[in-house]
Amino acid sequence: MSQSVLPRNAGRAVLAVGAAAALAFGLSAPAAAEPAEPYEGAIRAEYQGDIEDGIPVDMGLGGTTVTRVYQLVREDGSTLRTYCIDHDTGIRKTSYVEGDWEEYPGKGDFDSAKVNWVLQNSYPHVDVETIAGATGIEGLTVKEAVAATQAAVWHFSNGYEFQGTKDGESEENVRALYDHLLAEAVPVEQQPDATLEVEPNHAAGTAGEVVGEFTVTTNAGEVTLDLDAPEGVELVDVATGEKVDAVGDGDTVGFAVPEDAEPGEAGFTVSATTTTEVGRLFKGEDERKGKETQTLITAGEDEVTVQAGARVEWTEGEGGKTPPPPTDEPSETPEPSDEPTPSDEPTEPEEKPAPPKEEQPTLPVTGGALAGLVAAGIATLGAGGAAIYLSRKRKTEAAGDDA
Repeated sequence: MSQSVLPRNAGRAVLAVGAAAALAFGLSAPAAAEPAEPYEGAIRAEYQGDIEDGIPVDMGLGGTTVTRVYQLVREDGSTLRTYCIDHDTGIRKTSYVEGDWEEYPGKGDFDSAKVNWVLQNSYPHVDVETIAGATGIEGLTVKEAVAATQAAVWHFSNGYEFQGTKDGESEENVRALYDHLLAEAVPVEQQPDATLEVEPNHAAGTAGEVVGEFTVTTNAGEVTLDLDAPEGVELVDVATGEKVDAVGDGDTVGFAVPEDAEPGEAGFTVSATTTTEVGRLFKGEDERKGKETQTLITAGEDEVTVQAGARVEWTEGEGGKTPPPPTDEPSETPEPSDEPTPSDEPTEPEEKPAPPKEEQPTLPVTGGALAGLVAAGIATLGAGGAAIYLSRKRKTEAAGDDA
């Protein structure tokens, strides 16, 4: 028992020292990465149920899982068709926001490139008749296509294998399409373009310079630009400095503010009607609050109207600072005087006291130095005693001779 206690106590001591060192040097465990904030112009929508049902499938986890094409409904009533990516996370009625593949918050190893291929080559992006003709699957139905497509997505995102359908319903056709999608899938690495994005969405600067460097990203062919800026402040191309009246994909712009402009602000808004491409990721907005929900991915190209923008503010520049006004009054010149000025009077050389001698710091006498001093003192006392003895002896001998 005592042998086991000692190592444990020693281990506790080591842990205590390690903890103290961590506190002393400000070390701490790395914080979990915060989910990325949605970018300016990202599409937002609400999950409100499904559009089309598929056949429940067995993915080898015991029992079957429903398959569906889910719908996201935007404020204007337009809908987005999506599949779920993560088999192991439930779905809640909540708000969703467009994001990038690297922001995927779900479980498993999401092979986004192959999932993208599956979605681009199956239902609903490709109609059932075309899929049946390409694969030779006779009598393929929408429900079967939905089941096979969803099972293939789960294979490339969670690593699960299709085992069959509930009660064997249409299992032959579902398996045939599932096998075809897995065998033919190749990575489609290119992530679909964002519908409309402005990054960043705010900047600050000084009058007399170009404030902001905003990059527009969109897959829209035409973008409407609206400016909100005081007179004299212009939106310009950052690279050339030339004024712009329209923007498109890849343009980088900023506000040219005159040097004499008063402190102020300006902004611009871009809007477009465009297409949400297949393979765009949508994640629950409440993920940032720790409320997880199913992550969805677009399975069809749907037309949407989107809007984004940015604002700047600036402070007064050098050109806005007014120098003090000149005075009209001539400067007064002192009249000549016969009185001697202090500089005209002879002066006695001033005697400067000699600087005091620097006092050498005294040091404490310790150790070998103290022993040396003691020995020297003893030697001195001995010499003094011998001198007194010899002096007295001579006097005694002299007295004896006199007698």
